[in-house]
Formats: sequence, C-alpha cells, structure tokens
Amino acid sequence: MQATIDLRSDTVTRPTAAMRAAMAAAEVGDDVYREDPTVRALEERVAELTGKEAALFVPSGTMGNQIALLCHTQRGDEVIAGEGAHCAFYESGAAPAWSGVQFVFAGRGGLFKAADVEDAIKPPQYYLPRTRLVAIENTHNRAGGRVFPQEDVLAIASVARAHRLALHLDGARLWNAAVAAGRTPAELAAPFDTVSVCFSKGLGAPVGSALCGGADVVRAALRFRKMLGGGMRQAGVLAAAALYALAHHQGRIAEDHEAARAIARAMRAAALRAAAPSATIEEPETNILYIETPGVPAERLVEAARRRGVLVGATGRSAVRAVTHLDLAPEQVAPAASALAEALAEVLALPRDRGAEGARA
Repeated sequence: MQATIDLRSDTVTRPTAAMRAAMAAAEVGDDVYREDPTVRALEERVAELTGKEAALFVPSGTMGNQIALLCHTQRGDEVIAGEGAHCAFYESGAAPAWSGVQFVFAGRGGLFKAADVEDAIKPPQYYLPRTRLVAIENTHNRAGGRVFPQEDVLAIASVARAHRLALHLDGARLWNAAVAAGRTPAELAAPFDTVSVCFSKGLGAPVGSALCGGADVVRAALRFRKMLGGGMRQAGVLAAAALYALAHHQGRIAEDHEAARAIARAMRAAALRAAAPSATIEEPETNILYIETPGVPAERLVEAARRRGVLVGATGRSAVRAVTHLDLAPEQVAPAASALAEALAEVLALPRDRGAEGARA
C-alpha cells in the first residue's frame, strides 16, 4: 500500500495555501545588509514572544544551537546537558568541531535536576575542563517529547547562576511545551541567556529558526551566523512563512497532542490484546509518541506500518517514533491509529529477536 500518512516527524509538513500566499507577497531586502523588513519583523516578533531583547533568524535549529555554544563557550570548555540532547546527539558532532567543547550528561532519560548539575560541575583546576554552560531541551525529543518541569528549570538556573554558568534553552518545540504546560513561551524561556526556537517543528513553516537573547549576545550571534554560512539575502520569503505560522498555527498545537494520545491509546490496546506486557507505548505529553518493543527489531514495525499506509521512524534497535503535526488531518487520526495498532499486533505475534533488546538509552 502506498504510504499516505507521514508521521516520521513534524518537519514533513508543507506550507498551506495561505502561507504560500504570504510568502509570495513578502516585502524583501538584503538581510546580510540587515535590510530585509520581513526578517526584521519576524525577529522583533519572536523576541517579544520569548521575552528577550533581540532575536536572529537562522536557517535551522542546529545552527541556532551551535551559534549559542559559540557565544557562551571557549575551546576546551564543558557543557552540561541531558542524555540524548539534540545539540550533542543529532547535530553531526558540530559542537566539538566548531566550538571545541565536550559534553557531560546529567540525570537520566533527557531530564535532570539541580543536584545533577551540582554533581556535574568540575572544580576550578587547571587540568580539568571548565564547566561553562548548561543546556536544556524543552520539549525533549528522545525523552518522548517530554516537557521539562519549570520548577526544575528554575532550580537548575539558581545553581547555574551561583556557579556563574550560562544557560541555553534548545526550544525547537518550545511552542509545544508552552501549550502542554499552560504557560507562555516567555515564561519558559525567562531563566535562560539564550533560547533557540524552530518554525518548521509544530508550526508548519518550511524553513527556519531563531536564536533569542540579550542584545549583546545576538550581535555576537550575527557574526557567527555569517561565519557558518547562514547569512541569507532576500530571506523575507522564508520569514513570512514563519510570521504566518506564529499568527495562525500556534493555537492549534493542542490538536496534535490529542492526536498523539489517541494513537497511543489504540496501540496500548493492541499490545494488551497481543498479551505483550513488555511492549511500552508511552503516554505522550506533547506530539511525540515512542513505541518500544524489546526483542522486536524496530524496522519490522516500521515496515508493517508502511504496508498499511503510515510512515514512522526507527530511533533505536527496538524503538519507533511517531510525531503528529499540522498535516495530519483530523479525519486521518483514527485510520492512522488503527493502522499502527494493526502493525504492532502483527510484529508482536512474530518470534522475538533477543538482539533487538535495549534500543533506547
């Protein structure tokens, strides 16, 4: 069966007709000269939404994170992050390559506490790496789209300030975190020196992220953006899509969260019917659903779903991810849930492969 429902990521969305019209009508200029009015309007708007002095439009969340590392660290420094952090796990080794930093991972499963930060900070000895930055991801992708509890963020920030450490928020899906937590993006971003946000995750824009922070750090970021090849020219056509998404797509994000929960319910019922208690279908907090089937290779479930018209992605030997998004129409939720439940039941009925154990850290 030809795949018709793509749940591999919330980056697979395509611009709506209204978004395309906004892009076509965008007023543009040369942004390297800082003369693109639509880019400047986007930067002002996202700075306002995150409660920061300034913002810089960048092509990707990876670039936003890496520029933040360049702004806050020097070569040989150490960055504290959660397990599976995007800036360490999914950015092609950019942090040690460009910033010359190394990571130390705090806590378990992506989230961590203030005490974990205290334990990870190195003493100020010349033969040790200098702890310089704490990076938090919210929502945390590999933790299953979990929202980082704000009370923990505030406690971590207090420890960081006491040790004169900088704080960076990888808020690629901050929009989802804000909806799930019932807080504004500015509230969640308040403790941080810098925050990166993405417009192609959750909001449905085709390209772009922003790095937000104080005016001084954003001025430094502008230079690093140019160094990394992120200085774009008439980028207003892309900024217009992000502005449209901020104005029209934030309010519907809760629909994606409910769709993920509906799919999870159907898959848990399928696992129960298959008498497979070892299968784990986590209750989504946002729009990311992880399915773990110890002993069942992830590709089996990916292929069984594909044959039923749904695309999902393997993230480990026996871990599969499904992500709901703008392009999943309300009438597609039930068919997607049914197809994934059938796929799960099929693979759980097959003989187990002990080599597929222990998929995801």
